[in-house]
Amino acid sequence: MEVYESFARVYDELMDEVPYEEWADFIRQKLGEYAIREGLMLELGCGTGKMMELMGDAGFDMIGVDSSMEMLQIAQEKSQEGNKDFLYLWQDMREFELYGTVRAVISICDSINYITNPEELTQVFRLVNNYLDPGGIFLFDFNTEYKYRELMGETVIAEDREDVSFIWYNSYDEAEHFNEIDLRVFVREEDGRYRKFEEEHLQRGYTLSEIKQMLHEAGMEFLAAYDGYTGRSADEKSERIVVTAREYQKGGNK
Repeated sequence: MEVYESFARVYDELMDEVPYEEWADFIRQKLGEYAIREGLMLELGCGTGKMMELMGDAGFDMIGVDSSMEMLQIAQEKSQEGNKDFLYLWQDMREFELYGTVRAVISICDSINYITNPEELTQVFRLVNNYLDPGGIFLFDFNTEYKYRELMGETVIAEDREDVSFIWYNSYDEAEHFNEIDLRVFVREEDGRYRKFEEEHLQRGYTLSEIKQMLHEAGMEFLAAYDGYTGRSADEKSERIVVTAREYQKGGNK
């Protein structure tokens, strides 16, 4: 089953505690430090388009890439309702293609962790470097190996709401650095009965040093790493790290 195939219909409801507005403010602030306040922006793993809406409201022309057609359909519906002229591309971020370059690329909600092969993630970074304007900025977050190993591994997360409930089983393989997620969602239908969806997700935990090395191999310039969207420097106990990197201005891999 495609990742987020069934989950897409309830994704926004179950992710309503994610502080998207705070994250968007942080992204705008960091991009502003490099004089990027408008122009074309690409979001990798855009999902249902929540961050695209916020960055569009901030003045950016948005392009969204996602491998889930179901998520993109929801994003498209929302942008049409809001009269937003966004471009959505049904593509795998490991081999995405654009018609030209963009001023900034973002990726949030640990989309990076779904790339479980380090060589493939390095290729994602190469593509980002290729499609950024000279001096363009790449801002992304990832869940750390520390988070999967110490906090999420062998845990069960459950939530019961009026119309939807879910059970989220985590299992971390320390040798492979893989976090396996067994997701079971129960959605209340119009007739009052509940429909059950099941999905399996696989994410890889990365360390900041690994991410830095992959950015270097991709020809990008590492700029900073933050402890989540707080602005504080990342450390060995950071659960989510936000990284900023810059397009290699000498055109190293182009």
